[in-house]
Amino acid sequence: MKCFSIAIVGFALVGDLMASDARAIPLAEVAQHAVEQAKLTLPGSSPFHLKATIVETTNPDSAYRGEIEEYWVSPEKWRRTISSPGFSQSLIVNGDQLSEQDKGDYFPWWLNDLVTAIFDPLPMIDSLSKVSTSMQKPSGSEHSNSCARIQVKVGTPPAENSAFLIFCFEGSRGLLESVVTPGYESEFKNYREFKNKRVARRFVIDPEPGTTIEAKITDLEELRGPDEGLFAILQSTPPAERIGRFSVPEATVRSLAAYTPDIIWPPVRSGNTSGVLSMYISVDRAGRVREAWPLNSDNAGLEDPAREQVMKWQFKPALVHGVPIQTETVLTLAFNTKIVDSIPILSNEEARKQATNIVEPVFPPGSAKGTEVKVRVSVNLDGTVNSAGNPYNVPTPLFMAAYGVVHQWHFRPYLRDGKPDLFSADITFRVP
Repeated sequence: MKCFSIAIVGFALVGDLMASDARAIPLAEVAQHAVEQAKLTLPGSSPFHLKATIVETTNPDSAYRGEIEEYWVSPEKWRRTISSPGFSQSLIVNGDQLSEQDKGDYFPWWLNDLVTAIFDPLPMIDSLSKVSTSMQKPSGSEHSNSCARIQVKVGTPPAENSAFLIFCFEGSRGLLESVVTPGYESEFKNYREFKNKRVARRFVIDPEPGTTIEAKITDLEELRGPDEGLFAILQSTPPAERIGRFSVPEATVRSLAAYTPDIIWPPVRSGNTSGVLSMYISVDRAGRVREAWPLNSDNAGLEDPAREQVMKWQFKPALVHGVPIQTETVLTLAFNTKIVDSIPILSNEEARKQATNIVEPVFPPGSAKGTEVKVRVSVNLDGTVNSAGNPYNVPTPLFMAAYGVVHQWHFRPYLRDGKPDLFSADITFRVP
């Protein structure tokens, strides 16, 4: 999808944090190898017929659900149908002709993200060739992986923040395991053989804590002798009747502001009282904010109040050649507030006594034995982990290893005056 082609080059690159050794190779080379093995829609690939279903596994009755069907002969001839409660689309490409029929005025980010993961798993592949990041060559068992992590700057001073791009590949074949960027994310699971390729059958995104949405390929078969009527187009759909989607700089979106009042920051119970907060927003063709997903914040407790207010913002429609388009961007805000009724912070010993499910991290090879790794987690009323931070400046590779498991922890409700209450905890691990 076009909107993610500038996901990397559109930000200011400040460096990567991957250790390199004699087997270090460019990220772009590893990514290209993964795509060649698994992407169904590469030129020369076997024609296929595919069906997939989408459901929010954390809440199957939610509106985050849908169905996808595709008949594909080549990059120049294919038919895709997408249906969901709020939006449906029938898209046919046949040579230089394109037919697009939409029901609904807005193509949701979450839906497009999963469609992209199925048919174009690394949409930013061309941009990776412009990044100097190297990584350890994936090798070993299917249960091991290698990851490249890039830190980028978003926002403009004084509201400037960091965001991260993470690419992970499994060890035995170098297949794509997960991608996390500000505008696109997915985990790729259950790879199976199909016509000389290894194709993932499950695609999982976690756009916010507590929301997990999964696309699952239910049917994938070779397409033999397809009915040419499937790809018949009597007349191409004019650009004005198509839904264009583009990722653009924050300054571009802000220049279209029509109603964007300052955020009213409520008091918080813990964390920083000043700092910055970033979210990924999607604006429809009429200029209304339709989605706002958290990215990185100096105080996670302010994410929901900020999102609620940003969702009421209004922009003038963004135009390309006079045609309104959907826009997406990273929005970064500076906050200033105060603490009231502070949330208790449990020690490592207290937290472990409160825990009902504990998962210990696996640290990167070569980590210094005995190194202390301390992370601070915020826990919801039901005992699930809401967020994890790095206030003790643990080296990034060690922190990421701990970060990857603390969200699997669970705690008994923390009682205050006989009622469940929020709490934070400093959890300590040591490299064995």
